[in-house]
Amino acid sequence: MGRPGWTIFDRLYVYKGIVYIVSDEASTIPDVQFIYSKGHDIKPGAAAEEERLPTDNEIRVINTKEARRLFGTGAQLIDGVNFFVNDPPQFITHYYHWSAELWFGFWRTYSSLDPSISAEGNTTLPSLRRIIFNHLDNAHWRDYASMSEWVVRSSFPSCTMEFKADWEDRIQMATPFVFDRVLLADRSAAMLSYNYQRYQRTASAAFGLPGSVNWWMPIRNNVIQFAGLDPSVGGGTSTKPVITYISRQKWGRRMLKPEDHERLVDKLRELERQYDWEVNIVNAEDMSRVEQIRLAARTTILMGVHGNGLTSLLWMKPNPRSTVMEFFYPQGFAHDYEYTARALGMVHYGFWNSEHFTSPALPLPQYVDGFQGNSIPIDADVVARLCVERLTLVSELDD
Repeated sequence: MGRPGWTIFDRLYVYKGIVYIVSDEASTIPDVQFIYSKGHDIKPGAAAEEERLPTDNEIRVINTKEARRLFGTGAQLIDGVNFFVNDPPQFITHYYHWSAELWFGFWRTYSSLDPSISAEGNTTLPSLRRIIFNHLDNAHWRDYASMSEWVVRSSFPSCTMEFKADWEDRIQMATPFVFDRVLLADRSAAMLSYNYQRYQRTASAAFGLPGSVNWWMPIRNNVIQFAGLDPSVGGGTSTKPVITYISRQKWGRRMLKPEDHERLVDKLRELERQYDWEVNIVNAEDMSRVEQIRLAARTTILMGVHGNGLTSLLWMKPNPRSTVMEFFYPQGFAHDYEYTARALGMVHYGFWNSEHFTSPALPLPQYVDGFQGNSIPIDADVVARLCVERLTLVSELDD
């Protein structure tokens, strides 16, 4: 079962580096281009897309008679639940792409097997046993902020990892292996999905599967607990709101106009004094991993310029007040954090200076001149008013 780029198999075979789907009902198997690819870098253009499509050298569909002839009397079992990633290193070494695409899509797909995940994150799903990368070496999977390894180790503390050299070991052994259960991820295949065409997020393809509204809670809660907090933190609508502005003003790229940044800080401090809300003005690069996760877990409204720091929205607790505010250069837009926030059941607002927008009235993605620049404008008064609206309207509903 699955969707393009995200497929769950029981008894998937691998022999001499080729993936084998064994079935006597081949007509029920999707076209393999929606399952697997050559694992090449993603480059633009029709020729590059064609070049990534799989051949019989990468994946085959065979029947049981062919399997017996090819594999003999059996295959070596790779037990438990496995996550097999057929992606190049191109995007993996980035916190957002790891956590909000690869990990996000993996868990959304796997969690579809348990539609009864509770709000507390309770699930009947067995834990992930191992992750296998067939194109990535073990020295180049971590992101520059060292967040990805935290996410993996805290999500599944017992999970092991295999890399390109391990894959080559299995090839050279010339022995068939069979996965007990495996979730096969392929970025190129996911890009063929309808949802990817809409949102440019590979994980979005997996959202065509059924699932619990609380699907992300097992991962979120494990990460939060690993950071030393109770998973209930950040929940409800009666606790003191926490506003967190992740500044990029020390980053040197994609920054607010200095005067607009200062005005925004002043307006947020006014809200803090007037309403007794907690306001945090932070630079993610100055915080430890634990500090970032703990703050995000408590945050009610997260805001900042489009960038990696907003990946922390993954650790927020979705509730009626949970909000992400993202600042773009006017007329620019990307779905990265908008889609992720909405997929978690939170409200996202994009800003073009004094103008803001939210789903379903979203602009088309566009990387305009100035998108990556250091003169991004923001109207602090409009941001502050929206904060008040988001936090006080819920209070009125509670009354």
